[in-house]
Amino acid sequence: MSPRRRSTSKRALPRDVAALRKAVPIFAALGDATRLHIVGALCAGGAMSIAQVTSGTNLTRQAIAKHLRVLSDAGLVRDVKAGRERLWECERAQLEEARRSLQLIERQWDDALMRLKEAVEGR
Repeated sequence: MSPRRRSTSKRALPRDVAALRKAVPIFAALGDATRLHIVGALCAGGAMSIAQVTSGTNLTRQAIAKHLRVLSDAGLVRDVKAGRERLWECERAQLEEARRSLQLIERQWDDALMRLKEAVEGR
């Protein structure tokens, strides 16, 4: 029997785990289809009022406002004053954080699959 060879790729480092934990509120907020749609609309259309975000949906302004509050708490959107109106816009830095987290998870899966392949092939 040959000794098990350890993979040369790195496992998740403590800072990777911390980064993933930091992204939990982002993914929790994006886990709702309505909120995901709102973020997509704001990223594509720029800053919008609640009335503009509500347009084309069957949701009330109050419902949209609640969704925007959740997205704001997760740092995905922010409101800016434009005269007497509040406009909502996408916080691209938080979306970048989500992208980095997904890339980290992808690397971890690739590493796990490589280790599985090596174990199955008896390397």
